[in-house]
Amino acid sequence: MKEIASFTVNHLKLLRGIYVSRKDQCGDAWLTTFDLRLKEPNREPVMNTAELHTIEHIGATFLRNDPEMKDEIVYFGPMGCRTGCYLIMKGNLESTDAVDLVTRMFRFIENYEGVIPGASAEHCGNHLDMNLPMARYEAHKYVTEILDHLTDENLNYPE
Repeated sequence: MKEIASFTVNHLKLLRGIYVSRKDQCGDAWLTTFDLRLKEPNREPVMNTAELHTIEHIGATFLRNDPEMKDEIVYFGPMGCRTGCYLIMKGNLESTDAVDLVTRMFRFIENYEGVIPGASAEHCGNHLDMNLPMARYEAHKYVTEILDHLTDENLNYPE
């Protein structure tokens, strides 16, 4: 089988940040997948499923309700390795195009209070696996340590 693009990135050099993971052309339209990396792979402990699941629920709800960008969102969800999330948006985009939206989303998550959207047996297949305090902690850490101080290293995959 042909190696997929995400497995060609040297995860031993990968930092936390916002990266363009891939671009796909669908007819005349483009889709851009962003790698929102909250943890340094193989060097930091991964997130537990509960906080990552909570980030997914709050983040997806935020994105699909954002007045400016909701129609550009295709998908938001966790990485299987639990070091971050994928965001798929319409358009032929660059990492810098997602910075404002991603920062606003993670600021929203870090300050979120109340009932987690969709966290019920009726609306979620594993509604008990949620941890709002840890989701807020991880979002705060990502905002203050990475998003507020982005450099080229945090926006471009390592060579």
